[in-house]
Amino acid sequence: MHAPSDLAQTIVDPTAYADGRIHAAFAQLRREAPLAQVQVDGYNPFWAVTRHADIMEVERRSADFSSGDSPVTLMSREAVARAAASGFQGPRTLVQLDGGEHLALRQLTQGWFMPQNLRKLEARIRELARGSIDRMAALGGECDFAREIALYYPLRVIMEILGVPEADEPLMLKLTQEMFAAEDKELNRSGVEVDSAAALDGIRAAVMEFAGYFSQMIQDRRSHPRDDLASVIANGEIDGQPLGFPEAIGYYMITATAGHDTTSHTTAMGLWALAERPELLRALKADPSLIPAHVDESVRWATAVKHFMRTATADVELNGQQIAKGDWLMLCYASGNRDETVFDRPFEYDIQRAPNRHIAFGYGPHVCIGQHLGKMEMRIFWEELLPRLESLELAGQPALTAATFVSGPKHLPVRYKLS
Repeated sequence: MHAPSDLAQTIVDPTAYADGRIHAAFAQLRREAPLAQVQVDGYNPFWAVTRHADIMEVERRSADFSSGDSPVTLMSREAVARAAASGFQGPRTLVQLDGGEHLALRQLTQGWFMPQNLRKLEARIRELARGSIDRMAALGGECDFAREIALYYPLRVIMEILGVPEADEPLMLKLTQEMFAAEDKELNRSGVEVDSAAALDGIRAAVMEFAGYFSQMIQDRRSHPRDDLASVIANGEIDGQPLGFPEAIGYYMITATAGHDTTSHTTAMGLWALAERPELLRALKADPSLIPAHVDESVRWATAVKHFMRTATADVELNGQQIAKGDWLMLCYASGNRDETVFDRPFEYDIQRAPNRHIAFGYGPHVCIGQHLGKMEMRIFWEELLPRLESLELAGQPALTAATFVSGPKHLPVRYKLS
């Protein structure tokens, strides 16, 4: 079944992810056409996979639905053609690889990101959380939490783990926003509204700048290894051979970008939820054991990564629907996380969900390698903030990023009292 033209247009419109229209569009598709063929002028046709169960099925069947055969994020036909003509493929990262190649690359750092290893970082992360809250207190009871606090706490954590000097964090933040928010005129490289083909030019420029920065880090860590993740990557081996330069650059980039941007968005969404729900703030202050549930619900509520694309490797069937070899599929995580068949009252923020079966970290072989670190950072932040937070309210209109791939609050003005 084809998606109605208005819904199809909404799915590819970055502003729909900023003004909330996307959720109504996804809800209608879940009801009427959960596997819908989307045809929009300027885009290659694709399937919108909007139900939780179908998204999980595609993620589980990575041999049938590849990450590497076509772009893994939504791009216009012109952007796809421009990338092909220029030879620009970007670095090879975990999100573009499947099967044994993906597993071998993932195993290089998987142990680093497991809970038992992360425990040794908890004391330092707590110091960083306290520092962020002290900065919040110093702002005098009012701030743009998204821009002034949420952006920088996860950034400092992942950069310290990676081994990037604090002086270079503004550059890492700038390049991350230019990649993930390339469609948002406030955050992209050009500073103006652009189409997806022009956005690709900005992404390409950011990637090249990232590659230049991290190529120097590879050389440094191979000559002078340290106790940081950068050294693990630079000196990693697969099948007895040193990790290739494109793979190492890709590893640094995915860690330096996804390692903080999604956590920043989710932390800001969590505070936004509390600012609008004073009863929830009181409940969390009275019973800190609810904090992990608050973290999980904020992850579902934000769903910072809105989609990934997959390509059918053969003629396959998905939930009774025939998918042809070469077909492009959009896994709509923001839709799956509000699927009425999985979540009771999905449009309510509810920390009593048990279990909370969100798929904001993906599922199957491509499940987010850094999910335990992100949840740990947020848990620690709330453990440090809530005992000091005496009052909280919105001080203006929040604003979300206009982006179809990664989005969340870019402005969150709040008024508060900290002890």
